[in-house]
Amino acid sequence: MPSLNHIAPDKLVRLIGTPTSPTIIDVRATSDTARIPGSILLPADSVETWSGKIAGSVVLVDEDGSSSAQAAAAWLRTEGVDADVLEGGVAAWREASLPTLDVSKLPRRDARGGTVWVTRSRPKVDRIACPWLIRRFIDPRARFLFAPAADVLTVAHDAGATPFDVAHDDVFWSHRGERCTFDLMVAEFGLTAFAGLDYLSSIVRGADTGKPELVPEAAGLLAVSLGLSRMHGDDLEQLEAGMPVYDALYRWCRDARSERHDWASHTPREVRS
Repeated sequence: MPSLNHIAPDKLVRLIGTPTSPTIIDVRATSDTARIPGSILLPADSVETWSGKIAGSVVLVDEDGSSSAQAAAAWLRTEGVDADVLEGGVAAWREASLPTLDVSKLPRRDARGGTVWVTRSRPKVDRIACPWLIRRFIDPRARFLFAPAADVLTVAHDAGATPFDVAHDDVFWSHRGERCTFDLMVAEFGLTAFAGLDYLSSIVRGADTGKPELVPEAAGLLAVSLGLSRMHGDDLEQLEAGMPVYDALYRWCRDARSERHDWASHTPREVRS
């Protein structure tokens, strides 16, 4: 059982990918090519310079859970931040064979420390699903730009942004054969070990590639996506509206695929026959 102000790796991994996940801060001075998914890098020795920008619940991560993370967490708590330390640090995470993010695949970061991405305007499926995946599992500080299809590469160059879901030989993050961009991101960033993401990928793929028969839920996602597109003229507003859709789908894929909706399922357990 974790001690006070600690969180166990098996508990933290269940929070990653959900909208209630704490801010995960990797405070190691240097970080190798693998980090805990969804974490951001803020060195412990400069905590006084960034602590005022942190709010909500936080988990601090260092190599072993007993050094720099403790100091940073203590500092944050003096500023009213609910700060815990990952028990055993990254070493314990690795020992438990929990998923790590391949940060070598991350594009450059802007002055805020977040990645910048650009894609075609008027998104439907992949161009909402990928930003959801990035924000929840890869970079919570990511910024997304939407531009007319003909201008995406120009905007990418001028804004220093990474293009995605664009059919062009020079764009890495796009469709590969029958796989959509969401599929590629899950695989390339090392996220396949997260329960639920594999099935969610098949839903996104079916809705995005004109194969709603691939899995039963694909047709529903396509319908919701097209409906959101009609409801929102602003791409960023549509992205925000679409985030809870993928939050719900992910939790269903991870936890509720075997559950059935009927009268009995809503009857208190003690009175069920």
